[in-house]
Amino acid sequence: MNITPTNTTLSDFYDIVAPDAGAMIETLRAFGYHLETSIADIIDNSVFAGAHNIWIDCTWAGEMSTIAIRDDGCGMSEEVLKNAMRPGSKNPLQDRDSKDLGRFGLGLKTASFSQCRKLTVGSKSEGNGIAIRSWDLDYVNECGEWRLIRPNKENIHPVFSILDHQKCGTIVLWEKIDRMIKGTDINDEKHQNHFFEQLDILKSHLAMVFHRFLEKPNGLKIFLNEKEVKPWDPFLRNHPSTQHLPPEYIIYCGKKINIRPFVLPHRSKLDDRTYELSGGPGGWNERQGFYVYRNERLIVPGDWLGLVFRKGQTIRKEQFTKLARIMVDIPNSFDGDWKIDVKKSVARPPNRIKDKFQRISRLTIEQAISVYRYRGKVSERNNDPSFSFPWSTSVHHGMYHYSINREHPLVSDILRNSGNARKKIQAMLRIIEETVPVPLIILNDSTNPDKIQRPFEDVPPAELKSVLEEIWKSLIESGIPNADAKKRLHHMEPFSDFPDFVDNFILNQTGDN
Repeated sequence: MNITPTNTTLSDFYDIVAPDAGAMIETLRAFGYHLETSIADIIDNSVFAGAHNIWIDCTWAGEMSTIAIRDDGCGMSEEVLKNAMRPGSKNPLQDRDSKDLGRFGLGLKTASFSQCRKLTVGSKSEGNGIAIRSWDLDYVNECGEWRLIRPNKENIHPVFSILDHQKCGTIVLWEKIDRMIKGTDINDEKHQNHFFEQLDILKSHLAMVFHRFLEKPNGLKIFLNEKEVKPWDPFLRNHPSTQHLPPEYIIYCGKKINIRPFVLPHRSKLDDRTYELSGGPGGWNERQGFYVYRNERLIVPGDWLGLVFRKGQTIRKEQFTKLARIMVDIPNSFDGDWKIDVKKSVARPPNRIKDKFQRISRLTIEQAISVYRYRGKVSERNNDPSFSFPWSTSVHHGMYHYSINREHPLVSDILRNSGNARKKIQAMLRIIEETVPVPLIILNDSTNPDKIQRPFEDVPPAELKSVLEEIWKSLIESGIPNADAKKRLHHMEPFSDFPDFVDNFILNQTGDN
């Protein structure tokens, strides 16, 4: 039915209400980016452009500081660049290249606007000259229009001359970086230190987000102020004590989602430097959970995705689950289903497959808890009666009680040969058991988990040897053969953490390896 009366035009039935340029562009600044997530968004474009090298140059000059991101990708022609500078240059509903790391056509602009008030992009594609366009937010506010500046030769920043020496590539330049350096003094050491502290955070973030690109032979290289960014592997895949649980896959909408669970080694299996590095940005507790990748680019760096563990309780990041990390690979066609946002920082599995993710998370968490509680020796303990712990745990009427293991070789030997002192020794053991400072241990373990001293950590070897000698005597005097005694020592806390020391000790005692 035609609802348009005669003598009228279609424009009589609607108004064109364009957004105010100044107001909209300031709104685009409020997406909640940090420096590191902003630059990661810029790098996404470089990766999609086929770049082999990306250089990030951060120059400290107080309020005149600049950040330039340069690549050797395919570059853009004049028309392509102009469209790329348009806010909303892509419709997220349209099909796109399977390797595309973007979705909304906003990343370059929103990421840049969140950090600076002047964005200039220069690009050179093969066979074309250098094209340069600039957004100056102060100028947009002043004129009230979406005026994309075409800089003249006198106003072009010197950094863009680098493109003269490249066959192709792109440079993104940030000036007026108000969110980071507004009000700073070039001569203020505190301001300068803060600037470079942010770069340290940036380096760690890029090493994490793009680690799968950086790990490949002849793959991507990223340089931050001329220093190469090395990849950070969240899963410690090359460590002998890392548990690679069986990989799984889920078919969703005809496409495969690959899932690879890992349980990382207990603290006792890692040297201090490896332990510190393996914690990653934010530390061990923060980095547990699912790692969601889209086209090998990390979207979610450790999160339990709002999943439920048991009895309807949402999985939380706890100290005892921190060793669980699960790799998930999804195609970019699932962005809408997974609710991936503009910043590429949030993802949630579709309801149809959420139960599968909950099952995988439970299996991984249970194994991680076992490793955390038993220092990675739970399977040995379950299958080998010679595995001996000094402490035992019991539950009575729902209450946990910790007691000294009376079957431990040294305890058993002392009690057996204590004579008239037996009652006093038993009383002493009971006092120790009843006064274990459990609340204080729990508090310290939750607030400063990495400051809990490990058994015989930083003590002279002679002290460890003196304790080892008494245990050895107790085992031999009870009639246990040398070979069995050796095996028991290797399976006994805390000597199981010092296998080489135990071997040398036994060699000196028996002359046998």
